Amino acid sequence: MKKYVSLLLAALVLTAGLPPAQAAPSDSGLSLSCASCVLMEKETGAFLLEENSHEKLEPASVTKIMTLLLVMEAVDSGQLSKDAPVTVSAYAAGMGGSQVYLEEGEQMPVSEMIKCVTVVSGNDCAVALAEHLAGSEGAFVARMNQRAQELGMTDTTFLNCTGLPAQGHVTSAHDIALMSRELILNHPSIREYTTIWMDSIRNGEFGLTNTNRLVRFYQGTTGLKTGFTSSAMYCMSATAERDGMELIAVVMKSPSTNQRFDDARALLDYGFANYTVVPVYPDAPLAPVDVLLGTSAQVQPRLERDCRLLVRKGEEGQVTTRLSLAEDLEAPVEQGQTLGTLEVYVGDELRDTVPILAAQPVDRLSIPGIFGRMLSKLLMAG
Repeated sequence: MKKYVSLLLAALVLTAGLPPAQAAPSDSGLSLSCASCVLMEKETGAFLLEENSHEKLEPASVTKIMTLLLVMEAVDSGQLSKDAPVTVSAYAAGMGGSQVYLEEGEQMPVSEMIKCVTVVSGNDCAVALAEHLAGSEGAFVARMNQRAQELGMTDTTFLNCTGLPAQGHVTSAHDIALMSRELILNHPSIREYTTIWMDSIRNGEFGLTNTNRLVRFYQGTTGLKTGFTSSAMYCMSATAERDGMELIAVVMKSPSTNQRFDDARALLDYGFANYTVVPVYPDAPLAPVDVLLGTSAQVQPRLERDCRLLVRKGEEGQVTTRLSLAEDLEAPVEQGQTLGTLEVYVGDELRDTVPILAAQPVDRLSIPGIFGRMLSKLLMAG
């Protein structure tokens, strides 16, 4: 049965730069079939829409987002090479469900296995990667749950790395968005795999077609992962980017594959139609700050981080900044020492505060150095 989703603009944020929490329209105009959903903006971590977002449900193969996250963390840290061969165990080869029919003893490079997991949701490849990284699926699942805790995924318990049915293996739309964000934000090379529509393995002998139909039919799609079992029904985490803003749409327990994709499209369309991300800079370049009794006369300030503000469309012209910066300070100055702040407003409302830090250290002059500087000034004055 369809339900009309009430839109909730979330107050929670993982980084700064969010629109304020506010009452959403009681009638969103979105007619969705899923039991649970969220819409998140990647860079700020803002939840733009949500419905039953903390309901604990079976995620099916959407589970593999965490599997991929751990694999990509190992790859990007240098722990695991994409070219490394993975030897398939009898246990991995015996996985049911979606698979690429690995055989015991077969070897396949890490990169090819990642492709099989992302494109066709290969359970056998997911388990082979888990065993390769952690020694066993059980040990890998322990890492999955630890990582989930670190990400604040309080609705989640993983019992396997595939999403095959297991009593108590649950998560929520909210938690799926959290792990999806972590994957695409910090491991952008995953796009090399999640944007593949058709490919092949084993020298072209085994064809692959992406289970995520949006890759082919929705503008800007960047991923991410579908899932289905008879009990979980149709789930997905869909990611898409337009005009520099990437959104994450999670839908769970849709009654059919078509409705799953329709729900994800509707959420993404809403986000792209109503929000934008605005880069924010000081009105003028940050001027050096004078340093008293320092080995250098000045220190250069810098913003602690880039500021990109999520705003509703139409608010772009209301974004202003207010700079507060020390006129001078006494040495020593530590690198990274706070020198001021850049406040970012939309209208009269403060939306973000970015610390301004010292770009380099400045040591304090020694007593001989102080006298030397005084003498130098006297000679120049004479």
